This record gives sequence, structure tokens and C-alpha cells, in this order.
Amino acid sequence: YIYTTVKQDYAKKILDVLDPEKKLIRLCLSQQDCVCARGCYWKDLTRLGRDLAKTVALDHTIQGFPAQADNWIPVPMWSGDPQDEELLHLAPLLGQLGQAVRTRGLGWGWVP
Repeated sequence: YIYTTVKQDYAKKILDVLDPEKKLIRLCLSQQDCVCARGCYWKDLTRLGRDLAKTVALDHTIQGFPAQADNWIPVPMWSGDPQDEELLHLAPLLGQLGQAVRTRGLGWGWVP
């Protein structure tokens, strides 16, 4: 899933570059799916319709997730550098989280 505070038409243009064959990204939520408070848009993860205990959000700012700060994993802002591999560095952590979620349902708690 992609959840962004940009307008839908701009998000679509970005997705056309990221996933031109429409095989990787199942859902894109954009500004129209955000909550607007005092002129600021923020992402309400409950709109994904998923268990928040099994949901993480990667973003360069926590301002997008004030109601679900516990689900936020900070990442540096992307500057357009095609050599940027920052998200690849998160793969081990995301794998551990995925394993923890799977074992949690078995009553074993959070396993790192």
C-alpha cells in the first residue's frame, strides 16, 4: 500500500513510474483519504482497514501520523537519488517485524 498526503493525480503519476505494470502496489491512498485538521493533512492508518498491530508506516516525518505514532518508522527524506538504498537497509527490521507478527498470533509474544 501507498499512503500519501499529495493529491490523487500527482500520486498516480508517481505510481506510474514506481509500478508501471501495476503489479506491486495494490492500493494508493492520497490526500482525499487523509484527515485535514487546521490546514494540515495527516494519514489515519485506520482507513487501511487493517489491524494496526500488524501495520507499520515508513515516513520522513511523524507529522503525517500523529494518531498512530507507535506505528511510525522514520526514514530519511528521499531526494531523488537513484543510488539511494535507504529502504533496503530496513529489510532486516521489516523481516523481524513480520516474524514477530506471525508468532504473536501463536501466543509467543514479540520475537525479535
